[in-house]
Amino acid sequence: MSPSSQRIEKVYEQVISRNPGEIEFHQAVREVFDSLPQVLSRHPQYVEASILERICEPERQIIFRVPWTDDEGNVHINRGFRVQYNSALGPYKGGLRFHPSVLLGTVKFLGFEQIFKNALTGLPIGGGKGGSDFDPKGRSDAEIMRFCQSFMTEAYRHLGDRVDVPAGDIGVGGREIGYLFGQYKRITNRYESGVLTGKGISWGGSLVRTEATGYGTVFFTQHMLATRGRSFDGAKVLVSGSGNVAIYAIEKVTELGGTVVGASDSSGSIYDPDGIDLQLLRQIKEVRRGRISEYAQERDRAEYIGGAPVWAVAEKTPVDVALPCATQNELDEHDAALLIAAGVQAVAEGANMPTTPEAIRALRDAGVLFGPGKAANAGGVATSALEMQQNATRDSWSFEYTERRLAEIMENIHTRCAETAEEYGVPGDYVSGANIAGFTQVADAMIAQGVI
Repeated sequence: MSPSSQRIEKVYEQVISRNPGEIEFHQAVREVFDSLPQVLSRHPQYVEASILERICEPERQIIFRVPWTDDEGNVHINRGFRVQYNSALGPYKGGLRFHPSVLLGTVKFLGFEQIFKNALTGLPIGGGKGGSDFDPKGRSDAEIMRFCQSFMTEAYRHLGDRVDVPAGDIGVGGREIGYLFGQYKRITNRYESGVLTGKGISWGGSLVRTEATGYGTVFFTQHMLATRGRSFDGAKVLVSGSGNVAIYAIEKVTELGGTVVGASDSSGSIYDPDGIDLQLLRQIKEVRRGRISEYAQERDRAEYIGGAPVWAVAEKTPVDVALPCATQNELDEHDAALLIAAGVQAVAEGANMPTTPEAIRALRDAGVLFGPGKAANAGGVATSALEMQQNATRDSWSFEYTERRLAEIMENIHTRCAETAEEYGVPGDYVSGANIAGFTQVADAMIAQGVI
């Protein structure tokens, strides 16, 4: 084992011992560290400045109580989190997730990933993440409003357009952002538009922000496919999930000539050999807030597969592209084998860390193009930063101009990952390319700013 590898293993052992039980956080650190031995060998200043140790420790971790009252007058207590991970490149930037599964380790893994994702955009934003174990499903608008107001009553003191700028994530959409912003404005007596992104278009939001993560994932995949002379035209595609990211990924794939034949939610999956009817899917998920099984009931040739991930559809049809857009560790080694057998050419992560390490290894060993989330799904945070630019200048851009900026950013991310992988002797390895490019940019900034 080289001295660089020994140093990495020593730091990784410290990470595990200092953060016990946080499996997802350990996984995120391991995935980055595996790309770094050659980097440390080439750049001994990173070792001398203890960059590995410093970059794994958040600058600030905030945990707070969130009391709120339901419509029957019952008092509930949830836990709120904000991990301000690294501000070497700019103010902390990252979403808020409201879901029962949210723990400190969840937020730390997401925040750690966000550092490098944000660096890859080329925009001046640091990494952070937050959320709560509150579940908005089944709650009334009034209950969600009261929860969001209680959450912001504590969180506001840690936020600001030059300090920390949250956005949405799972369970936090335009409705929640509106309630959070309203409470921030009420407490601070300031209309500080840039303190939250994902706002409504009429009050400071950016066109394309809603579509950005899904669109960006497809743009990145399009560039990966082009390296092998392929495109989405005529491709059969599987997209996991049926939320915001999945819906807009389906929309852009269809626009580029592909056919999405499968989608899913937490209850199961659908297979539609004629291609997903996006209008019907959006009606069910966004208007009715129903289950995806309803799609198969209303679409003649569609089939519902209860309790199964969308990757099971690969047993029924050839698959060219797979886009995991739901949640972490949703695509495992078994699923990867199904996709490989179905002829998959490219997999790109629309969600955060949705592919297990074993599945990534299987896909790469089979020669499948693999776009990691910190590169492939960076379109959402990139467009959030564009929203911040518009707020800072009191400006508003057209949909076409903003989408063009997004497409340019995703192309630049692809180029940067590909060129970095080539530079470090692993051509075509987008995982290593993304990790190294993001890490070196943040590490150089940390060294320049001293030991802080």
